[in-house]
Amino acid sequence: MQAPIISIITVTYNAAKVLESTIQSIIKQTFTHYEYIIIDGGSTDGTVDIIRKYANHISYWVSEPDKGLYDAMNKGMQAARGEYIWFMNAGDEIYDQHTLAHLFASAQQDADIYYGDALFFTQAGEVTGLRSEVTPHKLPNTLTWKSLQHGMVVCHQSFIARKTIAPLYDLSHPYCADVDWEIKCLKQAKEVVHTGLILSRYLTGGFSKKNLYKSLLDRFAVLKSHYGILTTIQSHVWITLRGALFVLKRKGGY
Repeated sequence: MQAPIISIITVTYNAAKVLESTIQSIIKQTFTHYEYIIIDGGSTDGTVDIIRKYANHISYWVSEPDKGLYDAMNKGMQAARGEYIWFMNAGDEIYDQHTLAHLFASAQQDADIYYGDALFFTQAGEVTGLRSEVTPHKLPNTLTWKSLQHGMVVCHQSFIARKTIAPLYDLSHPYCADVDWEIKCLKQAKEVVHTGLILSRYLTGGFSKKNLYKSLLDRFAVLKSHYGILTTIQSHVWITLRGALFVLKRKGGY
């Protein structure tokens, strides 16, 4: 059997309220050369019933206890057979039904990484805007591993990596292993393509926001491991000033 071009992986735990919209955004894609993997952490709220409802559209799924978000994501990567890896976790959605078709029709075919923007929306369904516009994180036209020294400039749900360059997530970073993972992928990448597309719809108020203080400390540790202590301190001074100016300009938070 020919391997799929891309493995789309959803990690979920007790997310029955939001999982179905994620699944539907994937199975409605007009591009069909993908596999879909769901890794559930042993949900007890009806999540598994939703997975079973769509079982004919799912290439592989499992529901069992795990060691947390990034352990589950590692399980998804280890099960994946595709050339590329794309995480679309419970509550998040592929932007529209033509996104994959547009991506592989227009993007350079031999890239190691594809990236784009993300549209933010709330659990009530209210669209709040593009990530590059409603946060201080401007999407760079040229993305390298050094681009992330000032924060996660690319939303994880809009970052697609070739499996052969993608390491497992480092479980010693329980809140910001995704930042570490993007940096490591970019260090290995030879060709990185800005798709110019909105790739995902991102549900705000997730894991990192709910653990904000711990996430900030973990992010500092991640950046220090890649850029050194002095650069990381300088970067965080810049991140703080940039955030303050952004809030003042918008006359409110983000």
